[in-house]
Amino acid sequence: MPFPRIVPSALWLVLHLTAGPCRRGAVSAGRAARGATEVCAKGTMTASPCCAIPAGTNVTLSCQLAAPRARGWCWAAIFLNSSEQTRAQGGSVSKTLLVTAQGRHHFTCKCIGGGRTALVCGIDIHCGNPPDEPRNVSCIQKGTQGRPTCTWHKGRLTYLPTAYGIELSNGTSTFSFPEEAPSQVLFGSGALSELDFGSNYTVVVSASNPLGNASSQPLTFTLTDIVKPLPPEFSVEFDDSSGTSCTIVWHHEAQAQHCRLRHRPLGRHGWSTVESLSRERFHLQGLEPDTAHEFQVSCRMLPGQGLWSDWSSSQGSTPAAVPTGTLDVWYRQQELGSGLQNLSFFWKALSRWEAGGRILCYNVTLEALGQGELWAQSHRTTQTSFSRVTARAGHRVTVTAQSPRGSSAPATVLTHLGSPDLPPPQRVRAEGLGNSSILVSWSPPAAAALPLGGYLVEWAEPWREPQLQPHHSWVKLPPSHLSTVIAEHIRDNVCYQIHVSALYQDRAGQAASVRGNSTAQAPSAGPQMFTTPWASGALVSWEEIPAPQQRGCITGYHIYLHRKDGQGQPEVHAVPAGAPRSLHLPHLEPGEHHELWMTAATAAGEGPRGNSDSVCLDGAGDWLTLGLICSFFILSACLCSVPPARRVLQWLLSLLLPQWHSKAIPDPANATWAKSLAAAKAELSAPSSPFLPGGAFEEPEASPVQEAPAQPEPPKPPDKEEVGSAGSRGHGGWAAESSAEEQQLPELYQRLLLEAMEPPEPVAEYICNPGSLAAEPAPEPEPSPLSAFPASAFLPAALCCPGDLTLDRVKLSGSSWPSVSAHAIQSLTCDTSE
Repeated sequence: MPFPRIVPSALWLVLHLTAGPCRRGAVSAGRAARGATEVCAKGTMTASPCCAIPAGTNVTLSCQLAAPRARGWCWAAIFLNSSEQTRAQGGSVSKTLLVTAQGRHHFTCKCIGGGRTALVCGIDIHCGNPPDEPRNVSCIQKGTQGRPTCTWHKGRLTYLPTAYGIELSNGTSTFSFPEEAPSQVLFGSGALSELDFGSNYTVVVSASNPLGNASSQPLTFTLTDIVKPLPPEFSVEFDDSSGTSCTIVWHHEAQAQHCRLRHRPLGRHGWSTVESLSRERFHLQGLEPDTAHEFQVSCRMLPGQGLWSDWSSSQGSTPAAVPTGTLDVWYRQQELGSGLQNLSFFWKALSRWEAGGRILCYNVTLEALGQGELWAQSHRTTQTSFSRVTARAGHRVTVTAQSPRGSSAPATVLTHLGSPDLPPPQRVRAEGLGNSSILVSWSPPAAAALPLGGYLVEWAEPWREPQLQPHHSWVKLPPSHLSTVIAEHIRDNVCYQIHVSALYQDRAGQAASVRGNSTAQAPSAGPQMFTTPWASGALVSWEEIPAPQQRGCITGYHIYLHRKDGQGQPEVHAVPAGAPRSLHLPHLEPGEHHELWMTAATAAGEGPRGNSDSVCLDGAGDWLTLGLICSFFILSACLCSVPPARRVLQWLLSLLLPQWHSKAIPDPANATWAKSLAAAKAELSAPSSPFLPGGAFEEPEASPVQEAPAQPEPPKPPDKEEVGSAGSRGHGGWAAESSAEEQQLPELYQRLLLEAMEPPEPVAEYICNPGSLAAEPAPEPEPSPLSAFPASAFLPAALCCPGDLTLDRVKLSGSSWPSVSAHAIQSLTCDTSE
């Protein structure tokens, strides 16, 4: 060690060691004695204790004026930092104060009188702490030719003048070095003299102030331990043939024998580190081709010993290389009709290392299968997707990546999705793991015609259209994998539709689907519900909750039915997710108001209720009965319009109606009252009849007979004076009414009825042909069981003129019944005009 440095250091050490005890003795004596007294020209001021005290010390201050003032009396006062504490009249004043604040306190004595204030004397007291033990002592030497420097942490502030020093010992000698640039800061430092590589050293940092002393724990080291080499200089040489390797050569200090290297693509945060480099040349491999890299090198004296130097940096770019990876390709198929389909292909971009650098474009080749001649189309794109409308057939698709140095290996898929002979995986399940990830598991598919080549897992948001999906996400797995964790493009509180397919020789079989979410919350809204009265109940339908408000996969719905009077608990109907979005609630009480609302639920719980609606069935049963009756009559009318159905209906009615209905209707001509009036027949034709005034016969006007339409309107109820009025009554009252009418009919009507009941053949011939009086007798028609009154009782069964003759169209004209005679019947004619 040079002598010029030893002498000053030894001198400072002697002064420090001798001055310390003297100062400490003076302070101790001051504390035990009277303290300190400051003598001034105008008086003296005393403080006890003084002049360094710890916080919370009582200090007694006194002030004594040198001589009384010549004019008047003077007030002696004690001030603390310009704030008056006490005063007394006369030449002296004294006061004891508690000092708690740390730092410097300035006490003064002043004379107050005659409107003026004069300074007499003053004294300073420092309130602080004894020094703490210095901690975290470390020593370092930058470079092999530098000077060692030690640093330490002082601890809390003392607020007092504190001296720090370094005591260095090599086992035989001890040297002291003062603190460089002492100040009231938390860290201190001091420089040492030059050290030898072959010696062991011990360093202790000491601290001293009027309130006490402290020393650090000893630090033992060698020069090799504290030397920090300078950053090395190095260069990088890239291998142009591979594009993924380089050689690094560096130059360091002679004593540095151990180095380390780290590198990363420029702009990234993570580093790749290589250590234990003992030579000055290293061949680095595994770099990303066609990429700018940053390299850094650091060295230290020996392996496992010494301080690492600062990093030295260098940058460079690797050349491009031939792609070594194969694209991961998949597709989506959409039927368009008319024998066309839309094929959309997706592939994942190769990593920088797999691509050999920058990818210029992608080559897509489509080959149609199942045709006589192989048909192929080639396309080029710079995107990682491609769509094309093609014929509805299977295709073989090949995709390659093109770089400046060449093309990647071709990736091929066959578009035979969902082949019926290729079964899907079984028991597919999805479980949310949180942290934007979902666990998907499955079991192997049943036996298939082709060997299993792996699995394909796809996922997408089910409520978005395929063309609006932000990403098409999928992953291919080997046959040994029966589960996977999907985390790519997964968001929390979002429901995903997951499809799992088995791969058979580059084509996928049928897919098994399941819904899943990473995390879920209760829905933030309820479904929009619609109610419609239906079949003595209510039909409830609803719309899906918007996807952002579902906040996970919907597990089911709850429909609440409650009476509006508020009595009892609401009736709850559960609907599982995936079921039709409608439900019929039967058996609602008519006339009673019901309130309905709905909620949706996820795995996290049930959400709030949606809109409410009320239902009230007003006489729903009466309307149903009326509808059934109307339907029965309409159906009966339709059946009666068909002759075979009408005959069957007549037969059924004959079985259901009373027995008297099947009996023949008696002939009115055989009635008792008709026989008793047979004698009056001549009187009806005699000219001297009292019903024909003046013996003249007045022929009534001929009533036209019209053909009945195919579907006549229901006739109006006839008057009692019409001939067909008797036939309009029901079948059941005919036997009883005939005897009553026997007493009620006027004599003329009875006579007219006898004329009408003559054999129908002459009447028909006479009506149709007045000039001919002879006709062949016709058999009397059998009465119909459905007829209320036989038509043969009044008119013949067959007329000589075309058209149908109906009784409701036949009217008797005349001013009075007495004027009606057989001649009136003779005047009836057939009118077939429309």
